[in-house]
Amino acid sequence: MKQYKIACLLILLGFVGFAQPTATSIIEDFKPSSLNQPGQEYPKVNSQGYARFQILAPDAKSVVVSLGLGGAKGGTVLEKDQDGYWRGTTAGAMDEGFHYYHVTIDGGIFNDPGALNFYGSTRWESGIEIPAHDQDFYALKDVPHGNVQQILFPSKSTNTSRRAFVYTPPGYHKDKNAKYPVLYLQHGWGEDETAWSNQGRVNLIMDNLIAEGKIKPFIVVMTYGMTNEVKFGGLSSFKIEPFQTVLVDELIPYVDSNFRTISNQTNRAMAGLSMGGMETHSITLNKPDVFSHYALLSGGTYKPEEIKDKSKVKLIFISCGSRERPESVQNAVKTLKEAGFNAVSYISENTAHEFLTWRRSFKELAPLLFK
Repeated sequence: MKQYKIACLLILLGFVGFAQPTATSIIEDFKPSSLNQPGQEYPKVNSQGYARFQILAPDAKSVVVSLGLGGAKGGTVLEKDQDGYWRGTTAGAMDEGFHYYHVTIDGGIFNDPGALNFYGSTRWESGIEIPAHDQDFYALKDVPHGNVQQILFPSKSTNTSRRAFVYTPPGYHKDKNAKYPVLYLQHGWGEDETAWSNQGRVNLIMDNLIAEGKIKPFIVVMTYGMTNEVKFGGLSSFKIEPFQTVLVDELIPYVDSNFRTISNQTNRAMAGLSMGGMETHSITLNKPDVFSHYALLSGGTYKPEEIKDKSKVKLIFISCGSRERPESVQNAVKTLKEAGFNAVSYISENTAHEFLTWRRSFKELAPLLFK
């Protein structure tokens, strides 16, 4: 539990990475972020990974942009111009990929009106995308696309209807006889069931991998992990049982009844990032007859002695960013392999506890599932 608390603490403190500065000056080739509101020029990013912001607040006394989930300490202090706009550029180049941020104006926290919003830090945060050198794998391409649909499933244990998003691969609605394996994919603390498709672009990664013939098509189910109902600082008392009941006893039967799934343990996987990895770890160990493929993305590790029946586990995938604790991932997988498990590690280079780590991790995981 300690490692999960550390991971969540990094998220809350805004563990956003800044690349090591290599240029002596900022290159003035800034372009609008791909995640801007329609027609909005700011925020901008340049070829080095710097971000530039502009906020209209003519009567404000101070404006600070805080990058990272929860807001990085210090932030980027903007300066006021005579036209009433506050402008500023990050002190250093940022890690490639997606980052949350918000704006603090005279002590009040707001979103940037120029940027789209993404659910994180238990609220809708502004988002900015620093173009990655390997972004092609999650780019929108002219390939057949799957469908992401919202479902509402009954939950007697919580006395309500709960929401999930389901990705079905291209061709799902054409071939009525085809059945598919299912991956249950969990978000991190402070996020919700929209995270993997919005921030993670998991549907585009799936579309591209399928188009390239690199994976066997499967269904992806994303639901709210109930983790945000635990106050930060109380994570050690987090109880997995309520969510386990929702997932195993309510959501899985609903998905199997309403989608063309191969509804057995061999064709069912569970994965999660950060706090979702903690949930994956607990539930897969508690319910070995439900899942056969396990994946923890910046979400801890498995020990061989935790797994009672090795024959039920087809794959254990563990990953993190190179700026997290890669040695713990590599050592855990080495130990699992020595114990006879099909275990795979992956380290995302030059990333931390952030979505490019998890996008890359998913790209590496997907071809290994249901082989």
